[in-house]
Amino acid sequence: MTERPAPNPAKLLDQWMEWERGETTPGRVMANLKTGGLPDLLKALVEAAAAAD
Repeated sequence: MTERPAPNPAKLLDQWMEWERGETTPGRVMANLKTGGLPDLLKALVEAAAAAD
């Protein structure tokens, strides 16, 4: 089993902006964000914020 690459915040933002411009449907954007690693990125940010407290 291969590991997924680390989330790319710039690519995730590009995918989000496609939705904001109306170029991509919400369902497709959610799928792209999920497979692009947004949950992993958010989890890392939450852990970093908790460690800073």
